[in-house]
Amino acid sequence: MRKVKELKNWVVGYNGVKSAVDELQLTYDFYREEVTTEEEVDEAYRLALELVENLEMKNMLSHEEDKLGAVIKIVGGAGGTEAQDWASMLFRMYQRWCERQNYKCEITNLQDGDEAGIKTVTMQIEGEMAYGYLKSENGVHRLVRVSPFNAQGKRMTSFCSVYVVPLVDDTIEIEVNPGMLTWDTFRSSGAGGQNVNKVETGVRLHYKFLNPVTNLQDEIVIENTESRSQFGNKDNAIRLLKSQLYELELEKRRAASAVVEAGKKKIEWGSQIRSYVFDDRRVKDHRTNYQTSNVGAVMDGDIDAFIKAYLMEFPD
Repeated sequence: MRKVKELKNWVVGYNGVKSAVDELQLTYDFYREEVTTEEEVDEAYRLALELVENLEMKNMLSHEEDKLGAVIKIVGGAGGTEAQDWASMLFRMYQRWCERQNYKCEITNLQDGDEAGIKTVTMQIEGEMAYGYLKSENGVHRLVRVSPFNAQGKRMTSFCSVYVVPLVDDTIEIEVNPGMLTWDTFRSSGAGGQNVNKVETGVRLHYKFLNPVTNLQDEIVIENTESRSQFGNKDNAIRLLKSQLYELELEKRRAASAVVEAGKKKIEWGSQIRSYVFDDRRVKDHRTNYQTSNVGAVMDGDIDAFIKAYLMEFPD
């Protein structure tokens, strides 16, 4: 059924493009006969071009992992309250983007900031091609603005790290060694009723393993507080662990092919990928040089143009 749905989406996309192109041709013919206006031709052309480019962008997502859901983890950098507020703004931006895409978004772990904002948040996003689109967001996001938390009204720079990994499903087999797993339990904080605050429903997973990228012993730590059930949180923590292990395997594959593609810019963990300069009304992606002056729309989740520019320039 999943395969049928995937094929159906391609057929629907193709039919939509064909219909728009036919409509453009018809509108142009009517314009030559002075039945339609030049504005109507321009609008038909704009719609056809948008549909063609959207389908072309989707065609860039041909890797096995691109069709999967995604896990986004946002971590505030150095800078105290200002950085934590920036983390909450990015959190809202991705939530609004998910709403635009009709994707399901669940918060699996959230730690509030000391005074405002958040220290870290982990989101599970489910929807067609979610990882394929969101992999372009992996890296450090930089904010420049006059901080409302600075008494002197100084311009400040803050950083947040955004980590994106594929959300594995039952079609992906990932081996987890039970002997390397240990668990801690703790009481969840925040809203959720008496059960959440009085019972140790939160879980913290520790997994020690040989990192396939570095070939060194490593450890993954995952916290999950989404469910009111400890068992539910454990199940989801295992899923998130498999997602991270799968991403490491993909990173190993990418490293192997990087020798051939040494001339390309690649997204790397910890690389500064985008700057949001509020005072100058400018958001710029440093990998593609795409920028916009509509800062408000971007912070409201309108990041499709950035995703599109990245996928067109770096399809692999």
